[in-house]
Amino acid sequence: MRITAAVTEDRGAPFRLVPLELDEPRAGEVVVRLVGVGICHTDLNARDQLRPFPLPAVFGHEGAGVVEAVGDGVSYVEPGDHVVLTFNSCGACRMCVQGRPAYCDQLAARNFAGTRADGSTALHRAEGDVHGGFFGQSSFATHALATERNVVKIDRAAPLELLAPLGCGIQTGAGGVLNSLRPEAGSSIAVFGAGGVGISSLMAAVITGCTTIAVVDINGARLELAKELGATHVVNAADGDVVAGLREITGGLGLDYTVETTGVPSVLRQCVDVLNQGGICGLIGADGPASEVTFNVSTLLFGRTVRGIHQGDSVPRTFISKLVDLYQQGRLPIDRVIKTYPFADINQAAEDMAKGLTIKPVLTFA
Repeated sequence: MRITAAVTEDRGAPFRLVPLELDEPRAGEVVVRLVGVGICHTDLNARDQLRPFPLPAVFGHEGAGVVEAVGDGVSYVEPGDHVVLTFNSCGACRMCVQGRPAYCDQLAARNFAGTRADGSTALHRAEGDVHGGFFGQSSFATHALATERNVVKIDRAAPLELLAPLGCGIQTGAGGVLNSLRPEAGSSIAVFGAGGVGISSLMAAVITGCTTIAVVDINGARLELAKELGATHVVNAADGDVVAGLREITGGLGLDYTVETTGVPSVLRQCVDVLNQGGICGLIGADGPASEVTFNVSTLLFGRTVRGIHQGDSVPRTFISKLVDLYQQGRLPIDRVIKTYPFADINQAAEDMAKGLTIKPVLTFA
């Protein structure tokens, strides 16, 4: 079928809207007409080749839309169903069968290879094939080809354009707290970074009943938003010693939990240094495959833990549905961080996010 997609031709090149041919769905595949798609920093990192992905390519991995067609053997969804798209997984490896699809043994092959698992491509034009399958979807397009495993059916009354970021950024931030760290009611937590992932972590900390919730950032407007959404304390990292400031909040004891969402190695060090004995740091942000950080051995020795978290340790079919319920109940106000842009304005939306003017851009389709 003929679609319009935002193609990245070369490293760092602007997105260019062009017509492409999309394959009909094969066995186990699903074609989704996009209603909204979030832009994530991972999309921009892949565009800029900070995370290698074959070019030319179509990125986008926070899609939401309506099922238009299904391939043989698909039983979970049917045409007309409303769905959120998320990461892909095999469903059969040791991690998937343990209920940990975010750590699927085939995660790279099914999300970052630029092809189907069998090496074929689903996007074509006269000049040659275009790489796709980014996070099993490549949803910077009017239509995306996904699989039955990485579509999540949701309530048709829910606003698809607002729920698109549930597939990655919000799932990651909220899941990092709700699924991975699981802080006890009354515990203390600090979230480093007030972007889409960090604000989602903040919202989740409020839901769990944390009573000391600090947010660290250098953007004053985002810190004000954090206070409106439930942060009990905010710390502007540009104003002084972050670790000392957070320890003062806890009377010198340190925090039970921290969440690192910035991808800055020095910030990760702060996340660990501010923990109390027995505290846990959830590592979500990433600065590329070559980044490294050092810790004081004695700091870690006394029961402190650094826990890597991917996709919020989510089982998407159940967790995204829970997030939709929380949104509909008014307990996960994700609309406070979203700004919508027409699909044609994708480059402006990406620029606004890179400059910190928009927390979570969502592209919409007429």
